[in-house]
This record gives sequence, C-alpha cells and structure tokens, in this order.
Amino acid sequence: MTVLRKTTAALISDAAPFAIRSERASDVAAREALLDACFGDNRHTRTCQRLRDGRAPAEGLSLSAVRQGRIVGSVRLWHVSAGGIPALMLGPLAVEASSRQLGVGAALMDHALAAAKARGHRAVILLGDAPYYARFGFSATKTGGLSLPGAFERDRLLGLELREGALDGAWGMIAPAGAPLPKSKASRARKALLVPRVA
Repeated sequence: MTVLRKTTAALISDAAPFAIRSERASDVAAREALLDACFGDNRHTRTCQRLRDGRAPAEGLSLSAVRQGRIVGSVRLWHVSAGGIPALMLGPLAVEASSRQLGVGAALMDHALAAAKARGHRAVILLGDAPYYARFGFSATKTGGLSLPGAFERDRLLGLELREGALDGAWGMIAPAGAPLPKSKASRARKALLVPRVA
C-alpha cells in the first residue's frame, strides 16, 4: 500500500536545483514578469487568453518552480467547457531561459497533470507544440471537432484524457467555465493591462 503525504514543495531529486510548489500570492509580480519575458508584450491578446480573462485558475492547479529563492517557472490550469464537456485548459507554461535545461518545464507539467488527475479532472486541453507535449500524452486525436474563440493553428490544439473516453465526441467551441475573479482582482488585472510600459 502506498501512503501519500501532503507536502508544500516537491523536489525532483535530493540534488534538484529547483522545487515545485503551489503558487503563492507573493509570486504574482515575479510570475507576470516571467510571462512577459517568455511571451512578449502581446501575450494578453492571444486566443487562449480570452478563456482566462476575468477568471480564477482551477483550485490547487497553479504551480511555481523556485530556484535559489526565485520564480523560474509557472503553469496554471483553468476550467473550460470543451463543446459541453468539462475540461481544463493548461497554460501558459513558462520557464526562465537560464533554467530551461534543468527540466523545469517537464517537472511543472508532470506535477500539474498529476494534481489535476488527483483532483478528479477528466481531461486537459492546450494550445502548443505537438512534438513537445506528445511526451506527456497530448495529441490532436480528439480535438479535431473543437474550436477556440479566435485564430489558432488546428494542429496545435491538443488534448489529454486523464480518464479514458473523457473527450469522446468533443465538438464545438471551447468556452471559459471557471469561477469569475473577485471584482477587485479583475479590476486590478484590467488596470495593469492599461498601464503603459517604460522601454
């Protein structure tokens, strides 16, 4: 019998140069800076962002990778309806450039998918590079009938069933289904988008 322990940080090995833990409120500024560095100033206009705007991430499914006290990686999952089928949308997954060779992205993915499965979620969808995400079991096999609210490349819309058959018959528009952000947080998020950047 395997006994599961609840830990606040999960090291990849005894000598791991980073730890994966649940995102904290104090991570927000560092996470936003990391996302800006990885995806650029236009990240708020991307198609999948429409599924996240004004929504809270799925409970317990926002993770940070920490190295030497700094946030070097981040991933979040969000509730969506995949043509009427409950699912999670993964993204964005971001890793600081100097930490990419350490396996931070793979560790974040492994932890996020394990946490989603442990919480009873049945399927995860993402928009990303098939060769990278195939190693985690993602494919376009069952996402061909799904669409996103904006432009996207069909071969980059990938799905993973955490429970067999979860995406059978998935067809239609992927829509946000998560809880709305509290009004104060949503207002702050909108204001942050309107603040001009200093070059």
